[in-house]
Amino acid sequence: MLETEIGVRLFDRGRGGLRLTHAGEVLLEHADHISWRLELANAQIAGIAGARRDHVRVGAFPTSLAGYLPAAVARLIETGSDVEVQLVEVTPSKLEPRLLSGEFDIAISYGDGAGERAEIAGVTRIDLLQDTFLMAMSRDHPLAGSTDPVELTAFADDDWVLPSTDGYLIQVCRDAGFEPRVASVTYDPLASRGLISRGIAVGWCPTLLAHDMEGLALRPITAEMPRRDVFALLPPGEPHPRAHAVLRALTDTAPAFGISSAPPAYRIAIAPRNQ
Repeated sequence: MLETEIGVRLFDRGRGGLRLTHAGEVLLEHADHISWRLELANAQIAGIAGARRDHVRVGAFPTSLAGYLPAAVARLIETGSDVEVQLVEVTPSKLEPRLLSGEFDIAISYGDGAGERAEIAGVTRIDLLQDTFLMAMSRDHPLAGSTDPVELTAFADDDWVLPSTDGYLIQVCRDAGFEPRVASVTYDPLASRGLISRGIAVGWCPTLLAHDMEGLALRPITAEMPRRDVFALLPPGEPHPRAHAVLRALTDTAPAFGISSAPPAYRIAIAPRNQ
């Protein structure tokens, strides 16, 4: 019936079963797009109807949940706001479909500050800050007695804890002329802190976590470090009615955790504090 209605063949029918024609593949792509927009519309309409007007669901990557997001929520409370924030951990690789399905009212993600700016069709991006990385070591480490920049090669003979064995953090070591001896691979900042504080390894500490790494000595390195762009994302359609209050807290808190990149024009455009 669908083939008759649109006037093209959508399936090749053979002994091996049904296969989509090129026209069928095009139609399926549009159907998927329509499906997630309907799902997102349902979620937003529920918010307009009052089902979730008082709480804002924020999906954020793990590092931001350790200090930056709690500080922003604390700022909301200090200003007397009655907005309730629900924080959910989500990795950047799984963020897009969950944002587009309406699961989050705001998403917090990051990207390589030197790379091409990533955009999602229909999604509003608000730049918040840039963070970079410091060398982290135990307070008993021979290089822990200063806060001055240090040569990265000074750690060439140490064991390392890293989030992965590829990517730009290990590449910084390789660019300095050595292959780090990896003792542990983990994305968990608590696990990294435990290994580093006990002198088992050295590693990188993002400036987003610098306030929360008790028991560690932190030093910048002399080489230029990569920077990450940290930004907020709003799904297509009507924003959550309380999203602007959360975004204001995020932009106001950003300078304490990195180099603020929130545009002044956005600060003017967001809703008054009593909303």
